[in-house]
Amino acid sequence: MTIPHESDEQIGFLRWFETHFRDVWIFHIPNGGHRAISVAKKMKAEGVKAGVPDLYIPAWKLWVEMKRTKGGVVSKDQRAWHEYLKSVGDAVIIGRGATDASRQVMEFLKARRG
Repeated sequence: MTIPHESDEQIGFLRWFETHFRDVWIFHIPNGGHRAISVAKKMKAEGVKAGVPDLYIPAWKLWVEMKRTKGGVVSKDQRAWHEYLKSVGDAVIIGRGATDASRQVMEFLKARRG
């Protein structure tokens, strides 16, 4: 059995999210991926930072780091960003696949409602 790539899991999560929360905005931070060196240098000069989570939901101050269901590793830069974001009052979840990310979003919302 092959394990879906992180991008496939993220696409699945976004489909779920946009179906269930039509009025809540979410966006992707394009930090990863393979690029020409010239493009990577330009993006870095424009402010791209290694480790920033994949997705952000501004209305909830919630960041979503997507990983594969198996084998996805949180890097040192990612851990540092997660800690920083939490220290300024935002929330961060690490979704190990679309299903896990969806479950954690629902738990986050349930905890918010108190």
